[in-house]
Amino acid sequence: MRQAARRGEAPCDDAPMALAAEGPHGPVIHAANRAARAAGVTLGARLADMRALVPTLRVDHADPQGDRAALRQLALWARRWCPWTAADAPEDSPAETHGLILDTTGSAHLHGGEPAMLEGMEAGLSTLGFTARPALAPTWGAAWALARFGPVRAIQAAAEDLDPLPAAALRLDGETLLLLNRLGLRTIGTLAALPRLSLARRFARAAPPQNPLIRLDQLTGKLPEPVSPPGIPEPFRADARLAEPIFDPTHHLPGLFADLCGQLDRAHRGARRLALTVYRTDGETRRIEAACASASRDAAHLAFLFRDRLERIDPGFGFDLISLEAPLTEPLAPRQPDLAGGTDAAVELAQLADRLAARFGKAALSRLAAVESHIPERAETRLPPLAAPKVEPADTERPQRLLSPAEEVLVLYAVPEGPPAQFRWRRRTHRVARYQGPERIAPEWWQDRPGTRLRDYFKVEDEAGHRYWLYREGVQGDGRGGAPRWFLHGIFA
Repeated sequence: MRQAARRGEAPCDDAPMALAAEGPHGPVIHAANRAARAAGVTLGARLADMRALVPTLRVDHADPQGDRAALRQLALWARRWCPWTAADAPEDSPAETHGLILDTTGSAHLHGGEPAMLEGMEAGLSTLGFTARPALAPTWGAAWALARFGPVRAIQAAAEDLDPLPAAALRLDGETLLLLNRLGLRTIGTLAALPRLSLARRFARAAPPQNPLIRLDQLTGKLPEPVSPPGIPEPFRADARLAEPIFDPTHHLPGLFADLCGQLDRAHRGARRLALTVYRTDGETRRIEAACASASRDAAHLAFLFRDRLERIDPGFGFDLISLEAPLTEPLAPRQPDLAGGTDAAVELAQLADRLAARFGKAALSRLAAVESHIPERAETRLPPLAAPKVEPADTERPQRLLSPAEEVLVLYAVPEGPPAQFRWRRRTHRVARYQGPERIAPEWWQDRPGTRLRDYFKVEDEAGHRYWLYREGVQGDGRGGAPRWFLHGIFA
């Protein structure tokens, strides 16, 4: 659901949807939307039982770590309403309790008041594909309780307004809730009516997050619970402020790249994407970007990537500020030269790929990689230059050059299923001196059309010593067409 929401393809909230995770006896329900819960889907129940209960249930695999990472990114996105935002997703908590916490103190008037701000939050999250239940209350605990167990929009909440809510609204774990249920303490009001001394004695050994007395104090504001938002990582950026407008940034680039790479070195990171921005005197900006095949903080190499791109900058009437930043970085540990003083071949290959891509463009640079197929023309594909192949190439001798498509030839042979004695290709006749084969390759039934004929490949050498790769398509009497046809598919070196 998280990935679908990012693509704007989130399923309708009226359709039952659930996420499944591995349990001790098979997949279990990890999370469910409102429609699924209304249909009877229970968290922690076996997936097979829930599918029998709700045949239309749509199930995807759960990704708890990915969901937490997405929630942290969403907390940064929510800072458009206030600067104090945090993701509320403790490590051992169930997915249905996760959410966002915003401390909007002093920010509501900037968005037209509290009701308008809540409507804006719900609308903004809806555009991203998320269904939200916003609630506003004086404390973190009260807002958490109202968002999950109270009205969808609760502008203010006094202590007595929270009394009818269930005890689960106190953010307690399952064992504590089961104990309270056995004691008949099913609501916040009945729990708050007990003497504090009795609660303190009964839950003296409970961890603070699972102590009902502590949760009650956080709910009512007697115990502070401030929002501690994570800090935004400092951007890697170097600026050159100029006393007079200039038209060419070339002379300032070495210092900018040295400064930026120094920042990256101290943080043990490398740049994957760079952006050079000039601020013109007429208020306009111009920006050019470059990317690296692998993380790098080599100032000379990174500067080279912009050498042929500076002419794309329109300086206008000049610019007095140049900014170089690395919007995308990766961890990069310090590298030590080998004992012979040599450099890392992988780094040199990555730098070569960057230089070629900067000169000819990304689309002109690729590498061949093996694919899981025994059909020769499907057995390889093109990948980015440093992408790791998914499969190892087959240990079979294949020609260095394949014709695409294979070219039909005229063949003379002694017997119908034997090797060719001679063949005519591109108006030239070649007499076969030696041959090897046949190597039979059957069609791939899972993707070839019905009626596709098998191939018998022969490696042949003509009287001049040239080696070719021919195949016969079909065999006589196979019921899949007329007489077999011959094709030249490759040429050996």
